[in-house]
Amino acid sequence: MSLILADASLAGFFTEQGLSESWAFAVAGVIHAVLLIHFFAVVPAVFIWLERKVAGRIQDRMGPTRVGGRFGWLQALADGVKLVQKEDLIPPSADAMLFRMAPYMVCVASFAAFMFLPFSDGWVAVAADVGLFALVAILSLEVFGIILAGYSSASKWSLFGGMREAAQMVSYEIPLAICAVIPIVAVGSLNLGEIGRFQSCDGYAVPFVGWLIFHDPFTFIAFFVYFVVATASCKRAPFDLAEAESELVGGFHTEYSGMRWSFFFMAEYASMYLVSAVAAILFLGAWHTGLGPVDAILQGARDKSAAGSGFDAFGYLANVVGFGVLFSKASLLVFVQIWVRWTLPRLRIDQVIITCLKYLVPIACFLFLGAILWPMLLKSATGRTHWLRPLGDDVRAIPVVQPLNPTAESAGLSSDAGRTVVMAAGEEQ
Repeated sequence: MSLILADASLAGFFTEQGLSESWAFAVAGVIHAVLLIHFFAVVPAVFIWLERKVAGRIQDRMGPTRVGGRFGWLQALADGVKLVQKEDLIPPSADAMLFRMAPYMVCVASFAAFMFLPFSDGWVAVAADVGLFALVAILSLEVFGIILAGYSSASKWSLFGGMREAAQMVSYEIPLAICAVIPIVAVGSLNLGEIGRFQSCDGYAVPFVGWLIFHDPFTFIAFFVYFVVATASCKRAPFDLAEAESELVGGFHTEYSGMRWSFFFMAEYASMYLVSAVAAILFLGAWHTGLGPVDAILQGARDKSAAGSGFDAFGYLANVVGFGVLFSKASLLVFVQIWVRWTLPRLRIDQVIITCLKYLVPIACFLFLGAILWPMLLKSATGRTHWLRPLGDDVRAIPVVQPLNPTAESAGLSSDAGRTVVMAAGEEQ
């Protein structure tokens, strides 16, 4: 796998300051890890507060209003302080080592997947040519922590909840992966950075047409299928089988208390944002606004910054705007997940499995096949490769990043960190 363990611009900065190449990449990697850890910790706090407010409005009540002012901004922080003070209990008959290890495994799996998530053009900890594959693979490791939590608790209710949750997560990862492959067919790359750059609306007269959700009818439907299966893979209602109050109490985390209990929910809310951000990158234009002139200005600033050797304030500002756009799109999808939880009733285990294996998997396979055949049929029938693009406009400029270091290719580094050049992507795109 061709990858680079930190952004070349950051490592290059430290190299210019006199550090050796190995130390420069090490320091850049530590900085990326610290930033990701803080983002990983802050995002759940924000969405926990959002869930309380949304649930309150749907249930015709106010939600948090006292801690941190009239909007209860500090409610999540107050919850964290309360959980820190609670006693960390372990059942006498539980496997102590596995019991302690399970919540950390869940958090590590969710956190590690953030390394492959680009927050803007070039703002990614690990720029891998197979970034999407690695992200989905690492995120799927969360199921091991769920199984260990139920097994090590020495409680039949926790074990039942863990097994149900594992069956649900494993089954729904099949249509999730198939739906994630559909945008790859349109772009021809597993690199999340390249998928995001492909969706710039620069050159389109109609807003948002460049987004992959409008690339063809199959990607349009695939977005909604992906969102459903992503919600189920995050153990969210109406698919939260492990937390069926009538029979399973709290599910796989019934015996947990204090901070270990909170780790499961930290990973859950972080995973909600992660799958929503991936949905925005794959289907909703990533960090692009969808407005052609605005995208052209921002991308031009990014390209100029990447081509230069020093710090470019305009390029940095363009990436900040891109991060805000991507975060807003992902947050909107998280809001929809929260809204669905407090609106729809919980499904039974048989209904959840049937929905996945009998309906969603065949639908995802049909969409994948259609996405493969659609360009050939459209080209033979109309001469176009994009059904909403004007005829004769099948060549568009797509920014492809080349390494800043001329020896990067020989070192096996990814082409996702460094100088940006423009290449013409023809009908094969």
